Amino acid sequence: MQIKTAQFVTSVARAEALKDFGVGEIAVAGRSNVGKSTFINYLTGRKGLAKTSSTPGKTRLLNYFSVNDGEFMLVDLPGYGFAVKLSDEERRRWDALMSAYLTSSQRLKHVLVLMDIRREPSELDKQMIAFLSGRIVPFTVVLTKADKLSRAAAGRQKSAIASALKLGVDDLIVTSSLNKLGKEEVCALIERSLNE
Repeated sequence: MQIKTAQFVTSVARAEALKDFGVGEIAVAGRSNVGKSTFINYLTGRKGLAKTSSTPGKTRLLNYFSVNDGEFMLVDLPGYGFAVKLSDEERRRWDALMSAYLTSSQRLKHVLVLMDIRREPSELDKQMIAFLSGRIVPFTVVLTKADKLSRAAAGRQKSAIASALKLGVDDLIVTSSLNKLGKEEVCALIERSLNE
């Protein structure tokens, strides 16, 4: 699959406002500051499509992007793990939005779970993988920021992360927006997921 066009459609703040656009959805999940916005911009070839920020936890909304004029929706989920600055009410709303989307979307085909290749998976990463596995939601771990490591170190980290998550090493895709790495693999995965 080739991603030719992508545009922002809408943001959703509450579970009851979730949308159904009648096409397959590919969700992007990950800890705050893992590089989700950079990844989305790299994947779509649109530099400012998803707003990047140096402040973790900026995305508190679920954002829908239409790809290839409505061929599918790319859904950017709120980053997890930086809820310390949220009130209890905001945190509950955030949790409800995330779990409602992941468990009730009839169109969700696959979740791309982003993790920083330089870091060990956090407890929250492990909880996300367990959540998806338990609900039989198809997912793939996408390792970001591979340009920060040598090729050999990236290979070692990929194996270590796969082992920590109890996944096969082939279930992880290594990416770098800087080195233009992994995009074709991710696009092929999206195409397979949409056709299943």
